[in-house]
Amino acid sequence: MKNNKILIALIAGVAFVMGCWFLSNTLLKKNKSQDVIGVTGLASENFTSDLIVWSCSFSKKTMDLKESYKLLKADREKIIAYMKSKGLDEKDLIFSSVSTYNDYEYTTLPGGASKKEFLGFLLSQSLRIESKNVEKVEKLSREVTELIDIGVELQSEAPQYYYTKLSELKIKMIANATKDARNRAEKIATNAKSSLGKLKQADLGIFQITAQNSSEEYSWGGTFNTSSKEKTASITVNLSFETK
Repeated sequence: MKNNKILIALIAGVAFVMGCWFLSNTLLKKNKSQDVIGVTGLASENFTSDLIVWSCSFSKKTMDLKESYKLLKADREKIIAYMKSKGLDEKDLIFSSVSTYNDYEYTTLPGGASKKEFLGFLLSQSLRIESKNVEKVEKLSREVTELIDIGVELQSEAPQYYYTKLSELKIKMIANATKDARNRAEKIATNAKSSLGKLKQADLGIFQITAQNSSEEYSWGGTFNTSSKEKTASITVNLSFETK
């Protein structure tokens, strides 16, 4: 009976020691896993836009609907001929459908009554040019006032610039930003007399495109500049590493 009590006490003691060991080992692992280095890597690339989009519009107004359409059609033919003379392919010229607007003038008469006067049928059409010949269309957008000499009043908008290889550029930049983040983490770990363990978390930051050498502000939702031909793209990558 006495021997049984000794055996039970011995087993209980061993179980207590083993429990303490497992608990301490778990806490050590937990504390060790909490030693994390968080870094942000940055990558940026300058590039030149390879696609230009330029829009403009023209209109005609007369008291006769057919006459307005006839004059608008004549202007469209003049515009096509002009664009072709400047070296553009007609397939790059995208015309919208014709918009028709009945133009009225409203005046207030003595006593508060109003008068409605018909001023004519206003017909308008827009032209959109998409081309990879950026320099040619860019030059054309500055010289288009020459159409005034042949009787065409064209309302021109500022050209918009895009890059057709943006997906490939973004993949390259993510790789560079990730490499930059890891280099930063390794330097921090080395200075702290430690070394990097496994990667715990990776988050992709905002992709931004701004004009080169500009003071454009970054946006939380991402800036996407289209007004400049020369651009700078940037991206961040946030990495967290365990230390050992």
